[in-house]
Amino acid sequence: MKMAAALWTLWAAGPAADWMAAYPIGNGRLGAMVFGGAAEERLMLNEDTFWSGGPVQDNNPGAQAQIPLIREALARRDFALAESLATKMQGPFTQSYQPLGDLRIAFEGDQEGPLRRSLNLADGVASWDGPNMTREAIASAPDQVIVLRLRAKPGESLSFRASLSSAGPSKVQNMAGLAVMLTQAPDHVEPNYRSKEPSIVYDGKKGMGAAAAVGAEVSGGEWGIEDGAIWVKGAQECVLFVSAATGFRDAQTWPDPNPENAVAPAAAAVKSAMKKGWQAVLKDHLADHRGLFGRVDLNLGPSRDDVPTEDRVLAWREGNDPGLEALAFQYGRYLLIASSRPGSQPANLQGIWNPYQRPPWSANYTININAQMNYWPAFTTNLAECAEPLERMVAELAKRGAETARVNYGWGGWTAHHNTDLWRQTGPVGAFGEGWPGWANFNMGGAWLALHLGDRWQFEPGLDWLEETGYPLMKGAAEFGLDGLYANEAGVWGTAPSTSAENGFRINGATRTVSFACTQDMAILRELFQNTLQAARALRKDPAFRARLSEALEKMQPYQVNAKGQLMEWSEDFEESEPGHRHLSHLIGAYPGRHVSLDREPELMRAVSRTLDLRGPDSTGWSMAWKLALRARLGQAEEAWSMIGYLLRLTGSSKTEFRGGGVYPNLFGAHPPFQIDGNFGATAGMAEMLIQSHEMRDGRVVINLLPALPKAWASGSFSGLRVRGGGAVSAIWKDGELLDFAVDGMEKPAVVEHRGRQIEVIEP
Repeated sequence: MKMAAALWTLWAAGPAADWMAAYPIGNGRLGAMVFGGAAEERLMLNEDTFWSGGPVQDNNPGAQAQIPLIREALARRDFALAESLATKMQGPFTQSYQPLGDLRIAFEGDQEGPLRRSLNLADGVASWDGPNMTREAIASAPDQVIVLRLRAKPGESLSFRASLSSAGPSKVQNMAGLAVMLTQAPDHVEPNYRSKEPSIVYDGKKGMGAAAAVGAEVSGGEWGIEDGAIWVKGAQECVLFVSAATGFRDAQTWPDPNPENAVAPAAAAVKSAMKKGWQAVLKDHLADHRGLFGRVDLNLGPSRDDVPTEDRVLAWREGNDPGLEALAFQYGRYLLIASSRPGSQPANLQGIWNPYQRPPWSANYTININAQMNYWPAFTTNLAECAEPLERMVAELAKRGAETARVNYGWGGWTAHHNTDLWRQTGPVGAFGEGWPGWANFNMGGAWLALHLGDRWQFEPGLDWLEETGYPLMKGAAEFGLDGLYANEAGVWGTAPSTSAENGFRINGATRTVSFACTQDMAILRELFQNTLQAARALRKDPAFRARLSEALEKMQPYQVNAKGQLMEWSEDFEESEPGHRHLSHLIGAYPGRHVSLDREPELMRAVSRTLDLRGPDSTGWSMAWKLALRARLGQAEEAWSMIGYLLRLTGSSKTEFRGGGVYPNLFGAHPPFQIDGNFGATAGMAEMLIQSHEMRDGRVVINLLPALPKAWASGSFSGLRVRGGGAVSAIWKDGELLDFAVDGMEKPAVVEHRGRQIEVIEP
């Protein structure tokens, strides 16, 4: 099928006023924010293993004794005591992702004049075109370097000084033709929301060492290295090659604190890239990046590519720019490619880009929704490789989480809680009693992460991976869940202590969080148990364990609908402390889960819809993205599209006073402040509007084309979106009517539907 070409480019007619307007580049491990200043170019650098601290004892031997006491308190309806006891189960807070430093290029001479800076998503190139020069910046995955090419325009020349600096203790030096910076991460960083001092602790003995190296290729003029900085005079072209390395060893070992030991690998990457040269590095980068990005194309209608991106967002409500929505969709894919590659760390709360030593929420992995949302678009939008870091992290968490399950609970399997970090903390956070149980005591983080493994198997069918990797991890998470179930006084199986992520309920004039069998717990466990049961059957193993899973599914606390018609968040119809709360945890079964669906439980889906109505549309960026995906699952096209409007509000800009959830001038998602999950969730939600797939109990896959197509997308096309069963799908439609489609590569039998009508049966 022929698809219309699109200009997948963000651009602005001036330099970035701040970090939220700079353009991100990344190769999974290395990231940079490119500011595009006239008198000074600035690349703010990150390396994905540069974190504070190291592995610590995060389990709490006193936690296990609290469980029977909490359950007794809940049986007596003493919610205050249950909450107080839950705080005694907590451990330390996680550590924080750190900025590596800045590369600043200060230019000589008058640089004023009109300029255009841009970010080409399809090529992964940040460009700058000004009165005297052009610039191009890439983050190459094949060569593990960031490269900045500067070229003088005819009749002009380049003269500048390029220097490295860091927010932490650092020094610069010359080394074998390179400029090198040595720096060190703190031993400990307090979360930014805590007022404890000192908030940043250095002792020079434990914090991770790191080094960055810069090399130059100069054509014409003169250049040299002086006091750890590169100077250039009268050149026609200069290419700066940048790489970095840290003292990270592995998640269970304290890092090397000596930055001198990180110099060699950083310098080796720079010298290797310099030996290849700019043209060869660029060629390999383009082939690599385009090979991922180019798998999916999307055309939703007219696109105002001639208007600066920030102005497009402001003018979007005037209409006639569905291309901006397509750009936001592709931006989420670009950010995943740039922040998560095989062998790298997973994308954290800020992907890979962070300017702060005490970043918002430590820029860690918040696994009660946010880390999971980062990977919602991975399979549907044809970027399965980019999910490898998450899957590797799940395996690492399972090893450490087995000890947490044993020590904190006395149960089998493995668990992880609300937060984790580079060191794969699995115990509950909270500074041993200071955390609010509504978030600190959430113990289903591991189980929720394990749902991703079920999706992996659905989208990439194959028994080898399932048997070797997927099933053991799912089984371990399910074992923890099974051991945690117990029968209440009515004989219903549920969990306790149980919380609904970050929300509370009102009872006896107070807000409480700990109760029996919150709907979130039950939804996660239902999805996990069904995935694990299906996998065990496919592998023809563990009949006794399968029987336990089946029994639990029969006896677990069921979903309930209250008098308002909404899905109940707790096992009792408590009054919500915050009716418009951002978390939608009790709706997991509808999305990202699959066991609550329109064809199987229409009554429950009506309750999901009613819940969304009562929650209201406006919220944080990631919450609105979740609502977008849920509305798509409900088949509510116009409601889903309206959520895109909430997401495409310009925040944190000199051109608007709005400061809520929306997007910043560089289209980064606003929590606020910046959290990248809003970008990823929006991409996943828009994909869900265009195509959905669900595996039925008979092994067939139902592929639903254009299930939530809004009027604003009356005509368009897509190619390369993937479905369960392994297939890739293309479609073209006009005036709301499907004109043509193709499904390629299905490994399972499938039925293709459109508007409730079967239009094709596929037999692999």
